[in-house]
Amino acid sequence: MTGLFLKSLLGAAAVLIIALLSRSKSFYIAGLVPLFPTFALIAHAIVGAERGMTDLRTTALFGLWSLIPYAVYLLAVYWLSTRLALAPTLISATLAWVAAAAVLLVAWTRLHGG
Repeated sequence: MTGLFLKSLLGAAAVLIIALLSRSKSFYIAGLVPLFPTFALIAHAIVGAERGMTDLRTTALFGLWSLIPYAVYLLAVYWLSTRLALAPTLISATLAWVAAAAVLLVAWTRLHGG
């Protein structure tokens, strides 16, 4: 239970840092914080401990491929932000991420049987 609490503190710290940076003159750095591997560290520690190093390597490789849906999301935000209001931009970009993530999952499952 203590581990779960510590993991939630990491997530809360990331949100706090994003909120503080978004109010600073270096607001753009708030876009870097989500890329800090907070949740990846947690996932990798759990997979490595419970499943071993081979599965950790597979998880890391899938993590590299998962950058594609994130790039789709960022490109959608960038492109739509000049065409739509904030909420429709973020909703549309999130739907683009979901679509790209679904394609990734289907492709990964077919290629890796996983």
